Amino acid sequence: MTFSITRRTFSAGVGALALAAATGAARAQQAFFRIGTGGTSGTYYPIGGLIANAISATSGSGVEGLVASAVASNGSVANISAIQSGASESGFTQSDVAYWAYSGTGLYEGKPKVEDLRLVATLYPETIHLVARADAGIKSVADLKGKRVSMDEPGSGTIVDARLVLSAYGITEKDIQPEYLKPGPAGERLQDGAMDAYFFVGGYPTGAIVELAATNNITLVPITGPEADKLLSEQKFFSTDTVPANTYKNVGETKTVSVAAQWVTSAKQTDDLVYNIVKALYSEANQKSLQAGHAKGKLITLENATTSAGIPFHPGAERFYKEAGALK
Repeated sequence: MTFSITRRTFSAGVGALALAAATGAARAQQAFFRIGTGGTSGTYYPIGGLIANAISATSGSGVEGLVASAVASNGSVANISAIQSGASESGFTQSDVAYWAYSGTGLYEGKPKVEDLRLVATLYPETIHLVARADAGIKSVADLKGKRVSMDEPGSGTIVDARLVLSAYGITEKDIQPEYLKPGPAGERLQDGAMDAYFFVGGYPTGAIVELAATNNITLVPITGPEADKLLSEQKFFSTDTVPANTYKNVGETKTVSVAAQWVTSAKQTDDLVYNIVKALYSEANQKSLQAGHAKGKLITLENATTSAGIPFHPGAERFYKEAGALK
């Protein structure tokens, strides 16, 4: 049996091979970039989704070939562990947790330093919410003694800060009835009367608390007074903060403290990739989408990006910020 190959057939075959090669090359150039966030009921997760959409190739202002995704997680500590192990390319963390991990202090005392941890951007302030049932009789942190209080899950940044706040007021977990739940389940238990209060660290307004306040009488407990002043002087990553009145239904203005939400990665990520990601994030089009997508998106600005930098910037991010005049 013989086969004949016409010029047309040959050309079509060459064209198909060229298309396959081009497709393969495009796939080879495709980069996947995961962003570890937090629980789906917090602030990290929706912000992560907005950023992932903004920097992905599918966005008109995204990075060519980049497929970014927001991944739910247990929060700050878990995200740093995932970056360290290579299970994630980047993640969100509180500024205090990032500093401790890099320096081997605080929560990471006695553990190996995460020396490859690098800052992509400071995003926005993260407010310490101490949510209580309105009828629980909790007017101050000192009133938590003997109460049923959720500290958040192990591996989260919230549990670290909750312990610091309690300690500032002379309270330990032995003085309360502690539970270790994410804000969603903690809110459900509070709603059922099985919980008196819970801690949550995140940008306001956070969805879980908005939903809770819509159908339940809650209050935010202020973190103020000499105890808070001492906390601020000893832990420099804390700042004073105020939750405006009616951020949550029928909840008045509340004085508290906050840390910074940061986006971190590994020094192993290439300079060009991180440079292009940061450049895309702060493009005019993506700034508009962030502002429209979430209340905290309005604070993800070039002016805030280089603040509260307790760890080194990734060289790719640093190059962009110097070009943009945000860093000297």
